[in-house]
Amino acid sequence: MIRVLFVCTGNICRSPMAEGYFNHLVEQTGLGDKISADSAGTTSYHVGEAAHRGTQKILRDNGISYTGRSRSLTQRDLDEFDYVLAMDASHLRRLRAMAGGNAAVQMFLQDANDAGLTTVTDVPDPYYDNRFQHVYELVEMGSKALLDRIRRDHNR
Repeated sequence: MIRVLFVCTGNICRSPMAEGYFNHLVEQTGLGDKISADSAGTTSYHVGEAAHRGTQKILRDNGISYTGRSRSLTQRDLDEFDYVLAMDASHLRRLRAMAGGNAAVQMFLQDANDAGLTTVTDVPDPYYDNRFQHVYELVEMGSKALLDRIRRDHNR
């Protein structure tokens, strides 16, 4: 099983949106038995909480079910996941500071950048400005590019 982890600050907005969308995309492509995703936060602010209502709404409006709960990133995650994706530069710095592990650590939008789909590097936090639709569009683009790379990497 190929394991993917999305990381943001509190694990209630961006990373659960990416987790929900990515798992939905994986199921749609028939790879649900080969690839799975989870999400975590760099802080413990919201541990145990459901995703932000804005994230829940945008996923629901797009036919995506999500019931995950916020959790904090652990050192063990870097050993257990194959791909660890930072939603912004501060998350990438935190992941690199943790060092070690077997995971390929990178920015979430890196594959979309490499494919020439966007020049945006950070997924902005909609917690403060309620731009959940904009974040969803970035998550959609980034997830598709990431899945394309995983399929290339693993001949799937």
